[in-house]
Amino acid sequence: MELSAVLGFALVAVALIAVPGPDWAYVLASGARDHVVAPAVSGILLGYVLITAVVVVGVGPLATTLPAALLVLTVVGAGYLVYLGVCTLRRPAGVGSACPAASQGRTPLRYVARGVGVSALNPKGLLLFLSILPQCVRPEAAWPLPAQLATLGAVFIVICAAFYLPLGHAADRVLGARPGVARAVSKVAGCAMIVVGLGLLAERLVLALWR
Repeated sequence: MELSAVLGFALVAVALIAVPGPDWAYVLASGARDHVVAPAVSGILLGYVLITAVVVVGVGPLATTLPAALLVLTVVGAGYLVYLGVCTLRRPAGVGSACPAASQGRTPLRYVARGVGVSALNPKGLLLFLSILPQCVRPEAAWPLPAQLATLGAVFIVICAAFYLPLGHAADRVLGARPGVARAVSKVAGCAMIVVGLGLLAERLVLALWR
């Protein structure tokens, strides 16, 4: 596989990851509010591993041809983002838990599971992989297409780790030491997740009505 193709995709990935979104909101909320970074980021990365696997085995393109599948994915993903956002707003940093899921346990595995939901249930993430990855592979290359897709997916995941781990630790150490700021950031992160979730639902509703 050509190094230029990998570097080109890496530059696009950096630009996309640097734009705040649901991943940002979840990592910031976990670091500033709960002082949990590695499990939260691990969940985000695992979600992208699952999306990469879907694309590599060829299920991704099939899903995009099924409007019902994308609709279900959008509704589930958007609803989950709204749920996490509401939980974050009801229990900002330094405040006792008001969210049932949070009160039932705050084990590392729970943060991993939530991170998987944030990235793997985000239809934008799946569509991103389907629209960008195919443009960076080279059918004439010696590597088979699945290997090229897996390599580019791994590059994206590594960049995510290099970006979100420092972001989460910064939220933990810098914001975590300032309860007032941490609460404000948690509320902003919660609002961001709700806005993104409702935006996804609204987008699908508009598309459905337009058709």
